[in-house]
Amino acid sequence: MSNGPVVPPLPPAPSLAPHLIIDGAAAALDFYKKALGATELVRVPSDDGKRLLHAHMEVNGAAVFLCDDFPDYPGEGAIAPKRLGGTSAMIHLQVENCDAAVKRAADAGAKVIAEPWDAFWGDRYAQVMDPFGHVWSFAHPLAGKPG
Repeated sequence: MSNGPVVPPLPPAPSLAPHLIIDGAAAALDFYKKALGATELVRVPSDDGKRLLHAHMEVNGAAVFLCDDFPDYPGEGAIAPKRLGGTSAMIHLQVENCDAAVKRAADAGAKVIAEPWDAFWGDRYAQVMDPFGHVWSFAHPLAGKPG
């Protein structure tokens, strides 16, 4: 019987971090590096090496955790958006250039669900859905608008 996976030294946990549940977390890490410029900080595989128990990345200077979905693991409730048929949360990134961020994500395989537009609140704004079912929004302040 295993004592669990070997866990590398973990970076300090931030006071708040989104924790994304993903069917295919290892592939998602690679996607986020390409699509969002994420930096992988740690990866903890499951005992069988087929799924990730935990990963920590930085996106736009912020911590984001992720793991594979484990519907078979009691008490976790870790179920990916595609298994649920959608997501109830969106992750927002304030970026230098909304259009460029959307293009980068789309080129990496994200689906654009709201094209960049000049929003009434003073931002250039857009939304994409990543291949794993998570929705990301991007914005930058419009010239001459507060932000």
